[in-house]
Amino acid sequence: MASTGEVGCIGDDTNEAVLKSMLSVGYRIPGKNILISSGSARQKADLLAATKLLAEKGYNLYATGGSYKYLIENNVPVTLVYWPSEKGAEPQAIEMLQAKKIDLVINIPKNLTQVELENGYKIRRAAVDYNIPLITNTRLASAFILAFCSMKIEDIQIKSWDEYISV
Repeated sequence: MASTGEVGCIGDDTNEAVLKSMLSVGYRIPGKNILISSGSARQKADLLAATKLLAEKGYNLYATGGSYKYLIENNVPVTLVYWPSEKGAEPQAIEMLQAKKIDLVINIPKNLTQVELENGYKIRRAAVDYNIPLITNTRLASAFILAFCSMKIEDIQIKSWDEYISV
């Protein structure tokens, strides 16, 4: 039987379990710079509370066109970055990824036009190529953000199974 690569983690609360699971599969808590490209209007709304939390915690947020506009309209401090197809415009999302100026990419795909599909693919591909953590699901992105914003890595406890079931 081959391993599926799945990881099960237990914590004292959801945040601890999520943080343990993300760290155990190779994610890391981001430094200070996060790139957000959040897809549809609903996905943008689903991420709003998490992006506000990131801003409150002092993270520098960068966003592509529609996400940038949405965040500005909702009073979230954010810097505009440009899609790969927007040649000559600065700063370019891909160049920031290549220069390792981004610590986490949240790119929620949407499939409206060929250009959007290609831009999203190029950003996701660059994140993978440059070993920058990438999240493509709004629920997971929100849960991970809440987890690393609410606890420090030093707060994670390693316990035996017996310590969890005796509670």
